[in-house]
Amino acid sequence: MFGKKKLIQYEYDRDTETPVIRASICTGEETAGFQNKETGQFRDICLLRNAAEKEAFCRACGITSEEIRKIY
Repeated sequence: MFGKKKLIQYEYDRDTETPVIRASICTGEETAGFQNKETGQFRDICLLRNAAEKEAFCRACGITSEEIRKIY
């Protein structure tokens, strides 16, 4: 019940999608998700409330926080 949290792995096609963070210009709210390379369509996964959640998303995607791109 109070054990370790499971590491979530997000499934995405590395050939057609790239992990990105979409940020609101007005409020600064950040949403993590995947953007289609051809169409630019954004598929949201989770809301990022702090830096720890951003790091957890990057680990689940297998990238570093420096590699993730921020879109507006």
